[in-house]
Amino acid sequence: MNMNATPASAAATAASTSALPGAPLQFIDPRRFKANTREAVDDAHLRRSFRGAMDFLQTRRAAHFADTDAFERLRRLGEALRQYSLSRLPDLLELLEQRLTERGVQVHWAATPEEANALFLAIARRHNAKGMIKGKSMVSEEIELNHHMADQGINCLESDMGEYIVQLAGERPSHIIMPAIHKTKQQIAALFADHIPDTPYTEDVDELIAIGRRRLRHEFRDAAIGVSGVNFMVAETGSLCLVENEGNGRMCTTVPPVHIAITGIEKVVERFEHVLPLYSLLTRSATGQAITTYFNVISGPRRPGEHDGPQELHLILLDNGRSQAYRDADFRPTLQCIRCGACMNHCPVYARIGGLAYGTTYPGPIGSIISPHLLGLEPTQDLPTASSLCGACSEVCPVGIPIPDLLMQLRRAAKHDPDPGHPPLAGQASAKDWKEALAWKAWAWLNGQPRLYRWALTLARPLRGLTPPWQGGWTAHRTPMRLSKTGLRERLKG
Repeated sequence: MNMNATPASAAATAASTSALPGAPLQFIDPRRFKANTREAVDDAHLRRSFRGAMDFLQTRRAAHFADTDAFERLRRLGEALRQYSLSRLPDLLELLEQRLTERGVQVHWAATPEEANALFLAIARRHNAKGMIKGKSMVSEEIELNHHMADQGINCLESDMGEYIVQLAGERPSHIIMPAIHKTKQQIAALFADHIPDTPYTEDVDELIAIGRRRLRHEFRDAAIGVSGVNFMVAETGSLCLVENEGNGRMCTTVPPVHIAITGIEKVVERFEHVLPLYSLLTRSATGQAITTYFNVISGPRRPGEHDGPQELHLILLDNGRSQAYRDADFRPTLQCIRCGACMNHCPVYARIGGLAYGTTYPGPIGSIISPHLLGLEPTQDLPTASSLCGACSEVCPVGIPIPDLLMQLRRAAKHDPDPGHPPLAGQASAKDWKEALAWKAWAWLNGQPRLYRWALTLARPLRGLTPPWQGGWTAHRTPMRLSKTGLRERLKG
C-alpha cells in the first residue's frame, strides 16, 4: 500500500545485519530485539519524534471514525468479510487462478521466499531484463527481492518515495505504510546529495520530492519489468486491486512491458462488493483518508486495441508460513490483517522503539503475531512479549483481530510443547527452560497438597530474609517478591 508520510523523526539503525541460518544475508536478526530496544529507548530524539508522529496519525484516524457506533458496525462487517474469505480460502484461490488464467494472467505459486525469488529471476532472465522498477510491496520486502536480484546483477529500484529513501540509506522500512517515518528532512537531504548525481543539498521538502520524481521518471520508461504488491484479489472477477497515493504504482503496472505482482495467499475476497467496506476501513485506519488518490483495478495484460498496460502479467502467490497460521483455528485470525498499520500507530511499545528494532519485515503488534509464522518461533520468541497487553491494538484494528489473545497464545507456544492432537508451530517450545518448567511442576504439585503447602509456608516465613534480590526478569523493573510475615489464612482468623 502506497500511502506515505515522513514526519520529522531521527533514528540510527538499531538492528544488526547478522543473518539468520538459511536466510538472505541482508536479513536483520530479530534475536537482537532486546538489545535493539535498549538502544532505541536510549535515543531520546527517536522517542520524541515517534511519539509526535503517532499522535498525528491517531488524530487523523479519530477524525474519520468520530462516530464510534458507525465504526463498530463497519468493523464488524470487515471482520465478517475477512473471516468469510478465509473460511473459503482454498476454493477462492482456485477460482482466482481460473479467472486470472482466462484473462491471460500467468499465476505462480511459491511456498517459500526462495521459490518466489526463483520465479522473479526466471522471468527476468527470459526477458533479458537488467532492471526492475518496483512499487510499494511489503511481500517483496518479506522475500528480500531487491537483494536477491542485486546478487544476480539485476537492479530493483524502489519508486515509492518512502521506500526509495530507505533503499538509498541501505535500511529496511520502519513502518508498513510509511517506510521512512524515522527519517528527518536533513537526513533525506544528505542522502539525495550523496547518492543522486548533480543534486545540491536542500532541506526544502517540496524540492526534495521534485528531485526524487525527476530521478525516477525515466526509470519507468526504461525498466523491462514493473513490480507491485496487491491489496485485494477478487476471485469472482479475476481482479487485482492496488491502493496508492503517489501514482507510481499505476506507472509500475502499466509502462514496463512486463508486470509482476506478488502478494500473500490470504489477500483474496470472493466478490468485488466485498472490497468496498475493506477499502473504506483501510484508508481511514492507515492515514486518516476517506479515499486514496489512486485505486487501481488490474484484470489482465494489454488487450488488442489498448494503448497502455503490460504485454505480459504475472501473479506470484506466496505462502511462507501462512498455511501454518491458517491450519489452526486459534491462529487463523492473524490472516485477517489488511495491512493498515493502525495497531502500530496506537501501540505504546512501537511508539517508543520504532520499527527497525524489531528486525522483521512487519514490526509492531501485527508483526509480533505474524512473524513467528513467517520465520518460526525460535528467532522471534521475544516479539510476542513486546507488548503491555493494553489492548489498544485490538481496539483500533479495523477487522477485529484479537491481537492480545494471539500474543498470549504465541508466548505459551514458545515455552510449551503443543497440546495432543495439535501440530507444532515451527520453532515451538524453543524458549522452553527446564528449570522454569520444573519449578512450575513443583509449584503445581505443592498446591495440590494442602497440608504440605501450609507446612512449607510455615517453614519458609522465618527464612524470608534470605529471598534472593535477583529474580530473573521480574526484578528487572520490579522489587523482589518476598513472603509476608503472616498469611491470609492467619489474618482472616484474627
